[in-house]
Amino acid sequence: MAAAPVRQRSGPGGQRAQLPPCYYEGYLEKRGPKEKASRRLWTCLCGNSLYFFNNAKDTHYVEKLDLSGFVSLKDDCSRDRNLEAARLILQMKDGETKLTAPNLESRELWKGFLYSVIDLNVPSYLTLLPGQLQMLQEVVDKERARRRSRNPARAPPSPLSVPLVGEIPPCFRPVSRTEAEVLLERHPDCGNMLLRPGRDGCSLAVTTRQDLNGSVFRHYRVTQRDQGGYVIDVENPIPCATLHEVIDALVEKTAGTLQPFLLEEPYEENITYVSANDENGERILHTAPSSPLPRAPALPPKQDRWSSSSPLSRSPAPDRRILTSPVPASPSNPMRRLILSPSPLTQTLNEELKMKLEKRRASQE
Repeated sequence: MAAAPVRQRSGPGGQRAQLPPCYYEGYLEKRGPKEKASRRLWTCLCGNSLYFFNNAKDTHYVEKLDLSGFVSLKDDCSRDRNLEAARLILQMKDGETKLTAPNLESRELWKGFLYSVIDLNVPSYLTLLPGQLQMLQEVVDKERARRRSRNPARAPPSPLSVPLVGEIPPCFRPVSRTEAEVLLERHPDCGNMLLRPGRDGCSLAVTTRQDLNGSVFRHYRVTQRDQGGYVIDVENPIPCATLHEVIDALVEKTAGTLQPFLLEEPYEENITYVSANDENGERILHTAPSSPLPRAPALPPKQDRWSSSSPLSRSPAPDRRILTSPVPASPSNPMRRLILSPSPLTQTLNEELKMKLEKRRASQE
């Protein structure tokens, strides 16, 4: 699958000498949004535009397609009268253009050149040879240099240079337009809408994917307002205070059909560590045991130093019923002597009380 030779032709009063550098060229069948039939035209990818000529020798192009309005590029799997032909659907902001390459290999190479010029990045998911990938890298470098020379005061477009203000939604991914489409198509169970940087480096974009006889991708521009907040640039602009509101607005407008893309990254289930063997110095990866670690023995409770000797101990008060309980009649029992042998003071009080009671009785009589 060799690339078509790139020849920059010029002639008396011809336009090709004034065109940007030509990266790839060849015959394609083209049918625009308003055309009823396809036309076989010599197509040149010059700079960031496709130029169409009636034949390979013409110096004046008949049509020009600016790729700055690019939306998506996907394969058209419908059958053609020429069984070897391979179709492409180039979706632009102003409509859909259908292109037909001579064969599958030519279509894959056209896709590689188009993506390289549009995203300024070599696509890694196409089936291309190492030499062709190197050729695409040279195209990316040339196109970057060309744009830099046209806008010397402005850095070349980068999908990662957008300044983000405020809290970033979890569905944000620092990827290009093409990488966003690949992510959404590879992980359909993780959501169908992600937020990413815009190609111009000064705005953001929302990429969505839905199924309608195949993948249907849509891209929406999100710009920051000078007075703060963001706006979704559609026919009726939708103002939003934060990026979270941007995502919520799209979910609400589609009745929940669009859902944020949340890719769950895998986590380890076991703890591993690397240690060196003391004998040969070889480093080995170990897996930590999954059983719980043994608990340290519990310390005995701290004993109160006043519990045994001080009368102020917090021990429960003794049962007072023991003073009135029957006491054994053993003469050697000290409790018997305590109860049956009252003190002298007690005897004096009892005698005085007895005398007062006798005087009161005598006075009453």
